[in-house]
Amino acid sequence: MKTKLTVIAILLFTLVLASSLASHGADPSPIQLPSPQMEGGKPLMQTLKDRISLRTFGEEKLPLQTLSNLLWAAFGINRPDGRRTAPSARNWQEIDIYVSSPEGLFLWDAQKNLLNPIVGKDVRGLTGNQPFAKEAAVNLVYVADYSRVTGEGEGKDVWVGADTGFISQNVYLYCASEGLATVFRANVDRETLAKEMKLKPEQKIMFAQSVGYPKK
Repeated sequence: MKTKLTVIAILLFTLVLASSLASHGADPSPIQLPSPQMEGGKPLMQTLKDRISLRTFGEEKLPLQTLSNLLWAAFGINRPDGRRTAPSARNWQEIDIYVSSPEGLFLWDAQKNLLNPIVGKDVRGLTGNQPFAKEAAVNLVYVADYSRVTGEGEGKDVWVGADTGFISQNVYLYCASEGLATVFRANVDRETLAKEMKLKPEQKIMFAQSVGYPKK
């Protein structure tokens, strides 16, 4: 009788643990993105003409190749000395791009073109107060690491904001070139999201940007 009770207890514990993992999400694995494609796309003037903010998104996921191209366009390394596709004040390179997808929240490593897992559940709905945030294929969260913002001088917040804007405009242009929908967003519950992202005190959420396929 005692053995049966022990077996039943173990089974119940296993069921509870499995349920907990299902509700909270198991830790995802790192995702190695394919090398970005640096050729093709629309001509620059046509891309500028087509640049637009869209707030409705279809259900289709972004292929890994498209995501790799998008992140490289945003703030990828385009020179042997490690400098990037977007300007950076004093070359601080203080903006990190977090990618929120149905599979979880990841931090993009530009050097390795790797998505490192941070949160093992879908937190797209926390990346913005607008309903469409949880419908976009991915939400990019731009986080400034002020430990890299060094040197003397005033107006560092202005420079960091400008650096974020450069990156987001690169995303806009890539999306316009590839027929994707995107919108840059300031309406973010930064305190709640920062806790979910396990950010350090020197890290500050700047803005977010939703990206996906247009809703048909």
